[in-house]
Amino acid sequence: MRNIIGNNLTLTLFGESHNPEIGVVLDGLGAGIKIDEDYISLCLSRRKPNSMIETSRKESDHYRFFSGVFNSCTTGSSIGIIVENENIKSDDYDDISHLARPGHADYTSFIKYHGYNDYRGGGHFSGRLTTPIVIAGAIVKKALEKFNIKIVSHIKQIGNVNDRDFEDFNKDINLVKDQFFPVLDQVQNQMEEEIIKARSEFDSIGGKIQLAIINLPVGLGEPYFSSLESEISKAMFSLGGVKGIEFGLGFGFCSSRGSKVNDSFIYSEGKVITKTNNNGGINGGISNGMPVVFSLAIKPTPSILKTQKTIDFKNGINDVINIKGRHDPCIVRRICVVSEALTALVIGDLLITKYGNDVFIKENLD
Repeated sequence: MRNIIGNNLTLTLFGESHNPEIGVVLDGLGAGIKIDEDYISLCLSRRKPNSMIETSRKESDHYRFFSGVFNSCTTGSSIGIIVENENIKSDDYDDISHLARPGHADYTSFIKYHGYNDYRGGGHFSGRLTTPIVIAGAIVKKALEKFNIKIVSHIKQIGNVNDRDFEDFNKDINLVKDQFFPVLDQVQNQMEEEIIKARSEFDSIGGKIQLAIINLPVGLGEPYFSSLESEISKAMFSLGGVKGIEFGLGFGFCSSRGSKVNDSFIYSEGKVITKTNNNGGINGGISNGMPVVFSLAIKPTPSILKTQKTIDFKNGINDVINIKGRHDPCIVRRICVVSEALTALVIGDLLITKYGNDVFIKENLD
Protein backbone atom coordinates (compact mmCIF):
# COMPACT_ATOMS: atom_id res chain seq x y z
CA MET A 1 0.00 0.00 0.00
CA ARG A 2 1.53 3.30 -1.13
CA ASN A 3 0.22 6.40 0.62
CA ILE A 4 2.56 9.15 -0.63
CA ILE A 5 1.85 12.05 -2.97
CA GLY A 6 4.28 14.67 -4.27
CA ASN A 7 7.82 14.82 -5.62
CA ASN A 8 9.85 17.41 -3.70
CA LEU A 9 7.08 18.24 -1.25
CA THR A 10 5.58 14.93 -0.17
CA LEU A 11 2.67 13.97 2.04
CA THR A 12 2.45 10.51 3.60
CA LEU A 13 -0.96 9.53 4.99
CA PHE A 14 -1.48 6.94 7.73
CA GLY A 15 -4.23 5.51 9.95
CA GLU A 16 -7.75 4.12 9.72
CA SER A 17 -11.16 5.56 10.50
CA HIS A 18 -11.64 3.74 13.83
CA ASN A 19 -8.06 3.66 15.04
CA PRO A 20 -7.16 5.86 18.02
CA GLU A 21 -5.18 8.23 15.78
CA ILE A 22 -4.66 9.18 12.15
CA GLY A 23 -2.11 11.52 10.65
CA VAL A 24 0.31 12.69 7.98
CA VAL A 25 4.00 13.37 7.52
CA LEU A 26 4.72 16.44 5.39
CA ASP A 27 8.28 16.35 4.06
CA GLY A 28 10.22 18.85 1.94
CA LEU A 29 8.85 22.10 3.33
CA GLY A 30 11.65 24.55 4.09
CA ALA A 31 12.44 26.15 7.42
CA GLY A 32 11.04 29.38 8.79
CA ILE A 33 7.41 29.10 7.67
CA LYS A 34 4.98 30.43 10.27
CA ILE A 35 2.37 27.95 11.49
CA ASP A 36 -0.97 29.77 11.78
CA GLU A 37 -3.03 27.54 14.08
CA ASP A 38 -6.02 29.89 13.92
CA TYR A 39 -6.12 29.36 10.17
CA ILE A 40 -5.76 25.60 10.60
CA SER A 41 -8.74 25.67 12.99
CA LEU A 42 -10.76 27.66 10.46
CA CYS A 43 -10.05 25.10 7.73
CA LEU A 44 -10.92 22.21 10.06
CA SER A 45 -14.21 23.90 10.95
CA ARG A 46 -15.10 23.98 7.24
CA ARG A 47 -14.58 20.21 7.04
CA LYS A 48 -16.67 19.47 10.13
CA PRO A 49 -20.26 18.31 9.57
CA ASN A 50 -23.39 20.34 10.04
CA SER A 51 -25.66 17.80 11.72
CA MET A 52 -28.76 19.34 10.14
CA ILE A 53 -27.72 18.18 6.67
CA GLU A 54 -24.70 15.94 7.26
CA THR A 55 -23.35 13.14 9.46
CA SER A 56 -23.94 13.18 13.22
CA ARG A 57 -20.39 11.93 13.87
CA LYS A 58 -18.73 14.83 15.68
CA GLU A 59 -15.00 14.94 16.36
CA SER A 60 -13.02 17.63 18.17
CA ASP A 61 -10.24 17.19 15.56
CA HIS A 62 -7.66 17.71 18.28
CA TYR A 63 -4.23 17.50 16.65
CA ARG A 64 -0.60 17.85 17.62
CA PHE A 65 2.72 18.22 15.84
CA PHE A 66 5.21 15.53 16.84
CA SER A 67 8.07 16.81 14.70
CA GLY A 68 9.12 19.60 12.37
CA VAL A 69 7.60 22.55 14.27
CA PHE A 70 9.34 24.62 16.94
CA ASN A 71 8.32 28.01 18.31
CA SER A 72 5.38 28.02 15.86
CA CYS A 73 7.63 27.79 12.79
CA THR A 74 8.76 24.96 10.54
CA THR A 75 12.25 23.68 11.30
CA GLY A 76 12.97 22.20 7.88
CA SER A 77 12.65 18.61 9.06
CA SER A 78 9.65 16.35 8.41
CA ILE A 79 6.43 17.74 9.86
CA GLY A 80 4.53 15.01 11.70
CA ILE A 81 0.86 15.59 12.51
CA ILE A 82 -1.35 13.36 14.67
CA VAL A 83 -5.15 13.71 14.89
CA GLU A 84 -7.18 11.90 17.54
CA ASN A 85 -10.25 9.80 16.73
CA GLU A 86 -12.66 10.10 19.64
CA ASN A 87 -16.25 9.50 18.51
CA ILE A 88 -16.04 5.91 17.28
CA LYS A 89 -18.91 3.40 17.00
CA SER A 90 -17.27 0.30 15.55
CA ASP A 91 -20.23 -1.95 16.48
CA ASP A 92 -22.15 -0.50 13.53
CA TYR A 93 -19.91 -2.57 11.24
CA ASP A 94 -19.90 -5.94 13.00
CA ASP A 95 -22.92 -7.34 11.14
CA ILE A 96 -21.77 -6.23 7.68
CA SER A 97 -18.05 -7.04 7.81
CA HIS A 98 -18.55 -9.76 5.19
CA LEU A 99 -20.90 -7.76 2.94
CA ALA A 100 -19.77 -5.50 0.10
CA ARG A 101 -21.38 -2.10 0.61
CA PRO A 102 -22.38 -0.87 -2.88
CA GLY A 103 -20.13 1.95 -4.05
CA HIS A 104 -17.54 1.28 -1.33
CA ALA A 105 -14.09 -0.33 -1.36
CA ASP A 106 -15.05 -3.27 0.89
CA TYR A 107 -14.77 -5.95 -1.80
CA THR A 108 -11.72 -4.54 -3.60
CA SER A 109 -9.78 -3.95 -0.37
CA PHE A 110 -10.70 -7.43 0.93
CA ILE A 111 -9.25 -8.99 -2.23
CA LYS A 112 -6.21 -6.70 -2.49
CA TYR A 113 -5.19 -7.06 1.17
CA HIS A 114 -6.14 -10.75 1.53
CA GLY A 115 -8.79 -10.08 4.19
CA TYR A 116 -6.47 -8.25 6.58
CA ASN A 117 -7.93 -4.81 5.86
CA ASP A 118 -9.64 -2.84 8.65
CA TYR A 119 -13.26 -2.65 7.50
CA ARG A 120 -14.57 -0.49 10.37
CA GLY A 121 -15.87 2.78 8.98
CA GLY A 122 -14.14 2.06 5.70
CA GLY A 123 -10.76 1.77 7.43
CA HIS A 124 -8.01 3.49 5.46
CA PHE A 125 -10.50 4.40 2.72
CA SER A 126 -12.59 6.57 5.03
CA GLY A 127 -13.19 10.26 4.48
CA ARG A 128 -12.08 10.70 8.10
CA LEU A 129 -8.49 10.58 6.82
CA THR A 130 -9.02 13.88 5.00
CA THR A 131 -8.72 15.64 8.38
CA PRO A 132 -4.89 15.59 8.58
CA ILE A 133 -4.77 16.40 4.85
CA VAL A 134 -6.68 19.60 5.60
CA ILE A 135 -4.18 20.51 8.33
CA ALA A 136 -1.16 19.97 6.07
CA GLY A 137 -2.87 21.80 3.21
CA ALA A 138 -3.70 24.75 5.47
CA ILE A 139 0.00 25.15 6.30
CA VAL A 140 0.96 25.25 2.63
CA LYS A 141 -2.03 27.36 1.58
CA LYS A 142 -1.08 30.01 4.14
CA ALA A 143 2.53 29.94 2.88
CA LEU A 144 1.29 30.49 -0.70
CA GLU A 145 -0.36 33.75 0.36
CA LYS A 146 3.13 35.25 0.66
CA PHE A 147 3.06 35.44 -3.14
CA ASN A 148 -0.65 36.35 -3.25
CA ILE A 149 -1.46 32.88 -4.61
CA LYS A 150 -4.99 32.06 -3.52
CA ILE A 151 -6.96 28.82 -3.82
CA VAL A 152 -10.73 29.05 -3.53
CA SER A 153 -13.72 26.85 -4.27
CA HIS A 154 -17.47 27.05 -4.41
CA ILE A 155 -20.33 24.60 -4.66
CA LYS A 156 -21.28 24.64 -8.34
CA GLN A 157 -24.14 22.15 -8.13
CA ILE A 158 -26.09 19.95 -5.74
CA GLY A 159 -28.73 17.81 -7.39
CA ASN A 160 -30.70 20.06 -9.73
CA VAL A 161 -29.64 23.35 -8.11
CA ASN A 162 -26.77 25.23 -9.78
CA ASP A 163 -24.53 28.11 -8.79
CA ARG A 164 -22.93 30.37 -11.41
CA ASP A 165 -19.32 30.00 -12.57
CA PHE A 166 -16.46 32.18 -11.39
CA GLU A 167 -16.52 35.44 -13.36
CA ASP A 168 -14.84 38.46 -11.76
CA PHE A 169 -12.17 36.65 -9.75
CA ASN A 170 -11.09 39.62 -7.66
CA LYS A 171 -14.68 40.03 -6.51
CA ASP A 172 -15.74 36.39 -6.41
CA ILE A 173 -12.88 35.13 -4.26
CA ASN A 174 -14.02 37.46 -1.48
CA LEU A 175 -17.51 35.96 -1.67
CA VAL A 176 -16.41 32.37 -1.09
CA LYS A 177 -12.94 32.42 0.50
CA ASP A 178 -12.95 30.29 3.68
CA GLN A 179 -16.77 30.23 3.80
CA PHE A 180 -18.61 27.35 5.50
CA PHE A 181 -21.10 26.99 2.62
CA PRO A 182 -19.36 28.67 -0.32
CA VAL A 183 -21.69 29.78 -3.10
CA LEU A 184 -21.55 32.80 -5.42
CA ASP A 185 -25.31 33.32 -5.80
CA GLN A 186 -28.13 33.04 -3.26
CA VAL A 187 -28.66 29.30 -3.74
CA GLN A 188 -27.66 27.88 -0.34
CA ASN A 189 -31.22 27.32 0.87
CA GLN A 190 -32.23 25.51 -2.32
CA MET A 191 -29.13 23.31 -2.17
CA GLU A 192 -29.79 22.44 1.46
CA GLU A 193 -33.36 21.53 0.55
CA GLU A 194 -32.02 19.06 -2.04
CA ILE A 195 -29.87 17.45 0.66
CA ILE A 196 -32.68 17.33 3.21
CA LYS A 197 -35.03 15.78 0.65
CA ALA A 198 -32.50 13.03 -0.17
CA ARG A 199 -31.92 12.32 3.51
CA SER A 200 -35.66 12.16 4.23
CA GLU A 201 -35.94 9.46 1.56
CA PHE A 202 -33.02 7.50 3.14
CA ASP A 203 -30.88 8.39 0.14
CA SER A 204 -27.95 10.60 -0.83
CA ILE A 205 -27.17 13.12 -3.55
CA GLY A 206 -24.15 14.28 -5.55
CA GLY A 207 -22.96 17.53 -7.05
CA LYS A 208 -20.08 19.54 -8.43
CA ILE A 209 -17.54 22.00 -7.07
CA GLN A 210 -15.44 24.53 -8.96
CA LEU A 211 -11.98 25.64 -7.88
CA ALA A 212 -9.73 28.51 -8.91
CA ILE A 213 -6.04 29.17 -8.31
CA ILE A 214 -5.29 32.87 -8.58
CA ASN A 215 -1.94 34.61 -9.28
CA LEU A 216 0.11 31.57 -10.23
CA PRO A 217 3.39 32.43 -11.96
CA VAL A 218 3.81 31.43 -15.59
CA GLY A 219 5.72 28.21 -16.11
CA LEU A 220 4.50 25.66 -13.54
CA GLY A 221 4.07 22.14 -14.85
CA GLU A 222 5.69 20.02 -17.54
CA PRO A 223 4.45 18.79 -20.92
CA TYR A 224 2.96 15.31 -21.08
CA PHE A 225 3.35 13.21 -17.92
CA SER A 226 3.81 15.90 -15.27
CA SER A 227 1.49 18.52 -16.71
CA LEU A 228 -0.24 20.87 -14.30
CA GLU A 229 -3.52 19.18 -15.19
CA SER A 230 -2.18 15.68 -14.53
CA GLU A 231 -0.61 16.64 -11.18
CA ILE A 232 -3.84 18.27 -9.99
CA SER A 233 -5.94 15.40 -11.35
CA LYS A 234 -3.87 12.78 -9.54
CA ALA A 235 -4.41 14.62 -6.26
CA MET A 236 -8.14 15.12 -6.81
CA PHE A 237 -8.76 11.49 -7.75
CA SER A 238 -7.15 10.51 -4.45
CA LEU A 239 -10.50 11.50 -2.94
CA GLY A 240 -12.97 8.63 -3.15
CA GLY A 241 -15.94 10.88 -3.84
CA VAL A 242 -14.40 12.49 -6.94
CA LYS A 243 -15.46 10.80 -10.19
CA GLY A 244 -14.72 13.46 -12.80
CA ILE A 245 -12.63 16.55 -13.49
CA GLU A 246 -12.59 19.20 -16.20
CA PHE A 247 -10.35 22.22 -16.71
CA GLY A 248 -11.72 25.50 -18.01
CA LEU A 249 -14.48 24.86 -20.54
CA GLY A 250 -13.77 21.13 -20.19
CA PHE A 251 -16.35 18.96 -21.92
CA GLY A 252 -17.84 22.14 -23.39
CA PHE A 253 -15.04 21.96 -25.96
CA CYS A 254 -16.70 18.91 -27.48
CA SER A 255 -19.48 20.90 -29.18
CA SER A 256 -17.38 24.00 -29.93
CA ARG A 257 -15.30 25.37 -32.79
CA GLY A 258 -11.77 26.58 -32.33
CA SER A 259 -12.63 30.02 -33.64
CA LYS A 260 -15.05 30.43 -30.76
CA VAL A 261 -13.07 28.97 -27.86
CA ASN A 262 -9.39 29.70 -28.59
CA ASP A 263 -7.96 32.04 -25.93
CA SER A 264 -6.38 35.03 -27.72
CA PHE A 265 -3.24 36.51 -26.11
CA ILE A 266 -3.01 40.25 -25.61
CA TYR A 267 -0.81 42.73 -23.77
CA SER A 268 -2.60 44.61 -21.02
CA GLU A 269 -0.70 47.16 -18.91
CA GLY A 270 2.57 45.51 -19.86
CA LYS A 271 1.35 42.04 -18.88
CA VAL A 272 0.45 39.09 -21.10
CA ILE A 273 -3.10 37.84 -20.55
CA THR A 274 -5.73 36.00 -22.56
CA LYS A 275 -9.01 37.64 -23.55
CA THR A 276 -10.90 34.50 -22.51
CA ASN A 277 -9.90 31.64 -20.23
CA ASN A 278 -11.51 28.60 -21.80
CA ASN A 279 -8.33 26.55 -21.27
CA GLY A 280 -8.46 27.22 -17.54
CA GLY A 281 -5.10 28.97 -17.25
CA ILE A 282 -3.04 26.11 -18.71
CA ASN A 283 -1.38 25.69 -22.13
CA GLY A 284 0.73 22.66 -22.97
CA GLY A 285 0.46 21.44 -19.39
CA ILE A 286 2.05 24.69 -18.13
CA SER A 287 0.46 27.59 -16.24
CA ASN A 288 0.06 30.68 -18.45
CA GLY A 289 -0.57 33.24 -15.69
CA MET A 290 -4.35 33.28 -15.94
CA PRO A 291 -6.49 31.81 -13.14
CA VAL A 292 -6.36 28.01 -13.17
CA VAL A 293 -10.00 26.89 -13.09
CA PHE A 294 -11.25 23.33 -12.77
CA SER A 295 -14.40 21.50 -11.66
CA LEU A 296 -14.92 18.22 -9.84
CA ALA A 297 -17.86 15.84 -10.12
CA ILE A 298 -18.75 14.43 -6.68
CA LYS A 299 -20.74 11.22 -6.48
CA PRO A 300 -23.60 10.66 -3.99
CA THR A 301 -22.43 9.21 -0.69
CA PRO A 302 -22.60 5.42 -1.18
CA SER A 303 -23.72 4.71 2.42
CA ILE A 304 -27.50 5.03 2.38
CA LEU A 305 -30.24 3.60 4.60
CA LYS A 306 -32.16 1.89 1.80
CA THR A 307 -32.00 -1.90 1.51
CA GLN A 308 -29.60 -2.77 -1.34
CA LYS A 309 -28.59 -5.91 -3.16
CA THR A 310 -25.00 -7.04 -2.66
CA ILE A 311 -22.79 -10.10 -2.09
CA ASP A 312 -21.43 -11.91 0.93
CA PHE A 313 -17.83 -12.19 -0.29
CA LYS A 314 -16.71 -14.55 2.48
CA ASN A 315 -19.45 -17.12 1.89
CA GLY A 316 -19.74 -16.56 -1.87
CA ILE A 317 -23.49 -15.88 -2.00
CA ASN A 318 -25.83 -13.10 -3.09
CA ASP A 319 -27.31 -11.13 -0.21
CA VAL A 320 -28.90 -7.83 0.80
CA ILE A 321 -27.49 -5.12 3.05
CA ASN A 322 -29.01 -2.62 5.43
CA ILE A 323 -26.36 -0.07 6.36
CA LYS A 324 -26.47 1.48 9.81
CA GLY A 325 -24.29 4.21 11.23
CA ARG A 326 -23.75 7.94 10.76
CA HIS A 327 -23.29 9.04 7.17
CA ASP A 328 -23.48 12.22 5.11
CA PRO A 329 -26.38 12.40 2.66
CA CYS A 330 -24.10 14.74 0.67
CA ILE A 331 -20.35 15.35 0.94
CA VAL A 332 -20.13 18.16 -1.64
CA ARG A 333 -19.82 21.01 0.86
CA ARG A 334 -17.26 19.25 3.07
CA ILE A 335 -15.05 18.24 0.14
CA CYS A 336 -14.43 21.88 -0.83
CA VAL A 337 -11.82 22.54 1.85
CA VAL A 338 -10.21 19.12 1.28
CA SER A 339 -9.78 19.74 -2.45
CA GLU A 340 -8.31 23.17 -1.69
CA ALA A 341 -5.81 21.54 0.67
CA LEU A 342 -4.69 18.98 -1.90
CA THR A 343 -4.44 21.69 -4.55
CA ALA A 344 -2.20 23.73 -2.23
CA LEU A 345 0.06 20.70 -1.75
CA VAL A 346 0.36 20.25 -5.53
CA ILE A 347 1.16 23.94 -6.12
CA GLY A 348 3.61 23.97 -3.21
CA ASP A 349 5.37 20.94 -4.67
CA LEU A 350 5.64 22.57 -8.12
CA LEU A 351 6.96 25.82 -6.66
CA ILE A 352 9.64 23.97 -4.66
CA THR A 353 10.54 21.97 -7.76
CA LYS A 354 10.97 25.14 -9.83
CA TYR A 355 12.38 27.61 -7.29
CA GLY A 356 14.01 25.46 -4.59
CA ASN A 357 13.34 24.32 -1.06
CA ASP A 358 13.59 27.83 0.43
CA VAL A 359 11.00 29.33 -1.92
CA PHE A 360 8.64 30.33 0.89
CA ILE A 361 11.21 32.51 2.64
CA LYS A 362 12.16 34.35 -0.57
CA GLU A 363 10.82 37.83 -1.25
CA ASN A 364 9.48 37.05 -4.72
CA LEU A 365 9.39 34.43 -7.45
CA ASP A 366 11.64 36.23 -9.95
